[in-house]
Amino acid sequence: MNQQMGDTFLISIIGRDKVGVVSAVSNYLFEAGANLADCAFAVLGEGFEFSCVAEFTAEMEQEELETGLNDLELLDGARITVSKFPFKLLRGDSGTITHVVEISGGDRPGLVARMSEVLVDYGANIVRMSSRRVTSVGGGFDYRTRFAINVAEPITGIEAALYNTAGSLRLECSFEKV
Repeated sequence: MNQQMGDTFLISIIGRDKVGVVSAVSNYLFEAGANLADCAFAVLGEGFEFSCVAEFTAEMEQEELETGLNDLELLDGARITVSKFPFKLLRGDSGTITHVVEISGGDRPGLVARMSEVLVDYGANIVRMSSRRVTSVGGGFDYRTRFAINVAEPITGIEAALYNTAGSLRLECSFEKV
């Protein structure tokens, strides 16, 4: 089935991390005629996750795109998903990052749930979130969780609520305007 001109696809790839994955994928997509909109790449343990929205100006079949990505040697064994992207590419105001919140310290199950509840209470939209485990000085592990958010001015109360919630979990918190 041929797609109409201007089709947009969401491409999601999860596989074993190797040097050159982003280069191989982005090169293939460029050669296939894609213009990349929003993209994200993260190393997750020994694996990686790459996702992007690819807009095509010429006709492109979804199956051809999937086959081409599956043929890339660096993606051997990766899970590749290609699907139609039904949303507009331009972000609304709530997609603009206005502040960054970083929480750090030991492992606290429920951290993301508790902090995101605070953000919802103050009408903040999470634009990006990342969490990573890092080796601590004593040989154990600490965690760094970062929320890039959009919150409308005035922001009265949100900073104190975030610090209080982090403190109740015995974690450190920073909050800064972008």
